[in-house]
Amino acid sequence: MPLNRVTEYLEDAHVSYEVVHHHVDYTAQETAADTQTPGREFAKTVVLGLPGGHAMAVVPALYKVDLEKIRQGIGSRQVRLAEEEVMARLCPDCDVGAEPPFGNLYDMPVFVDPTLAKDEFITFNGGTHADAIRMRFSDYERLVHPTIMDMVVER
Repeated sequence: MPLNRVTEYLEDAHVSYEVVHHHVDYTAQETAADTQTPGREFAKTVVLGLPGGHAMAVVPALYKVDLEKIRQGIGSRQVRLAEEEVMARLCPDCDVGAEPPFGNLYDMPVFVDPTLAKDEFITFNGGTHADAIRMRFSDYERLVHPTIMDMVVER
């Protein structure tokens, strides 16, 4: 179901993409390895709680989200990681922890670390722990309109 939601959206937008089926993985770095994707190109989605709503932070699999950088970037002290129950409610058609970085499909703004914009392609979870999607970053940026913001723990 979640993979279909994302692929239908990409097809409707006439975007080229590749579905990569892989072993069931529960971490972004495992999925990057199974999909033969460099860790800097695998986009890990982290759901955040913000004042008045939620957002997605999208960072390379190699790094951890720096909540303080996000707080400074959006000008709010009230930024936290969303709990699993909240993630399940916000993205009911996804496996928890496998949300695709398409906040626009879930009524959430998206913040993307600039490291992901440096490469031509990104790969990300397609909504399950066994399916990933690979596409051009330029197409992703055009469809999602993310805010580019440095938000990883120092490299």
